[in-house]
Amino acid sequence: MLLLYCSCTFSFAQQKSIIGNPIMSGYYADPTIVKNNGSYFIYATIDPWGGNELAVFETKDFITFKQHHLNWPTKAACTSPTSKSSMVWAPSVVKKNAKFYMYVAVGSEIWGGVANSPTGPWKNIKPDNTPLVKVTDFPEVHNIDPDCFIDDDGQAYIYWGSGYNWINGHCIAVKLKSDMYTFDGKPADITPTHFFEGAHVMKRQGKYYLMFSEGKAIDATYQVGYATGKSPLGPFKEDEHRLILKTSADSTIIGPGHHTTFKENGQYYILYHRIYPQKEAYVLRQLCLDSLNFDSKGNILKVNTAGVRTFKKQKRK
Repeated sequence: MLLLYCSCTFSFAQQKSIIGNPIMSGYYADPTIVKNNGSYFIYATIDPWGGNELAVFETKDFITFKQHHLNWPTKAACTSPTSKSSMVWAPSVVKKNAKFYMYVAVGSEIWGGVANSPTGPWKNIKPDNTPLVKVTDFPEVHNIDPDCFIDDDGQAYIYWGSGYNWINGHCIAVKLKSDMYTFDGKPADITPTHFFEGAHVMKRQGKYYLMFSEGKAIDATYQVGYATGKSPLGPFKEDEHRLILKTSADSTIIGPGHHTTFKENGQYYILYHRIYPQKEAYVLRQLCLDSLNFDSKGNILKVNTAGVRTFKKQKRK
């Protein structure tokens, strides 16, 4: 059972509401999430294969959503002399010291942005309006799918990478300086065995989890795995617990992947996309939410996509 809790300062009676999967109508992928002033903000790729901007939704209960428009990133604003034709993809948004930082793939390059609120106005974090990572910086890497992780000490790290033609995925990682865009050291390849793309790092009880997507994003082979390490930069090791979310035997869940995680009231959750079956030459994807649980040894348990999802809304007496 998936239970989310919302704390309030008044006296309330609790009212449960069912959360469906997908959590909203429409076709979106590659979600990231940040919480601010009691609201969650979900940022995602617009399907098919990205748009000129991102989709952004605000919610308190994962049932009712308000859509926002962002001034940045856009395909026009995030195009450099080395950019490829790919659109606005796969954001990662974090909050640090009352500011919001976004890392996003546009034109197969990594761009960084900063804002004072989740809805902006946003601007390029670099004074010269260039990307953090150009196509030519790591030509053997498909430079997409950035993820920013902030450790308990406030130190930020950025991860990114995929492969071309559905093979040879790379995960590149580096520490960030306090400006949140200058690399503190040389980026390193920390790719686990089954990694293809969609890096996401989380920490629990002193253990670092490098989660990722493997397989092809266009079919039922897409799935979520993870590796663990003792530091944010690894090395990361996979074991027999690697796979936690994959296409279901009855095909009600197809090609789940490119996820993020968050914690609310002591419970972890996984927000991800799955494929919506259709006959076009492209995929359409939908956003889904489930609980993320662990065994006594810290292994991530397989995600129960058949559970009942309720958000404990609060109702004033």
